[in-house]
Amino acid sequence: MTAQSQALSTAAEYVKAPLLYKGKVRELYDLGEHYLIVVTDRISAFDYVLDPAVPEKGNVLNSLSAFWFEQTASIQPNHVIHTDVEKLGDLVSEPELLRNRIMVTRKAERIDIECVVRGYITGGGWRQYQQTQAINGIALPAGMRKNERFAGPIFTPAAKNDVGHDEDIPFERMQEMVGSELAEELRDRSIKLYEFAHAYCAERGIILADCKFEFGIVDGKVILIDEIFTPDASRFWAEGNYALDIEIDSMDKEPVRTYLLGSDWDRDSKPAPLPESVVQETTDRYLDIYRRLTE
Repeated sequence: MTAQSQALSTAAEYVKAPLLYKGKVRELYDLGEHYLIVVTDRISAFDYVLDPAVPEKGNVLNSLSAFWFEQTASIQPNHVIHTDVEKLGDLVSEPELLRNRIMVTRKAERIDIECVVRGYITGGGWRQYQQTQAINGIALPAGMRKNERFAGPIFTPAAKNDVGHDEDIPFERMQEMVGSELAEELRDRSIKLYEFAHAYCAERGIILADCKFEFGIVDGKVILIDEIFTPDASRFWAEGNYALDIEIDSMDKEPVRTYLLGSDWDRDSKPAPLPESVVQETTDRYLDIYRRLTE
């Protein structure tokens, strides 16, 4: 991956196509037959988009997604057409700036379910279990310990909300929303993808604790869309850091979360700009997970 001298907060001034959607990190442009996704260096935490942007973050997210889409294409079709900025020609004015950030994709009808697979009991799943001894309505054995591995991965969907947080739902509710047949297909596809990546990561000293997927429909068939197995859509742990009953430092934007929680930020307004040291540490984290997964 080539280093970029500047962080990119938006690509709008460099892309000559209508901007359809601006997410916290990704921007979606309309190319007519296809979409153009540009992954910026914006970073969010606790529902705020922070300043400054984090150099290399967008390159890592896009390049990792492209890598994983290729790795998994034989077991799950996806939306990728190409990731070659040169093929965009005059549509982009600064191709070097966007070189590792773009993905041209098929236009899918998004299924409004976030497909979450958990291999270990941690994070929000652990908090649910402590209260109800279940996750998304799935009853679990008594006495489980934080970060313990499940006997097999569990599927815990969420209903996607364009405003506010996605809502954890039982599988039965997902069946009501999209139909039993499609719900079962999405569950089975998601677990198969998780098991593939978990095994791949394990060979590289990394634990894939959990992950989320988005799917869409093209020509009546289910395809994988959005991003896949990136630090923003998955929880990676270094094998050497794994232990029960602790908060494991994840291989993502953890330095940002740690800094904010340890600062005097009031949590009711956008935080002040991040210190340069925190930005650099976060860049290093993203580059490290990229190298470890792809080299």
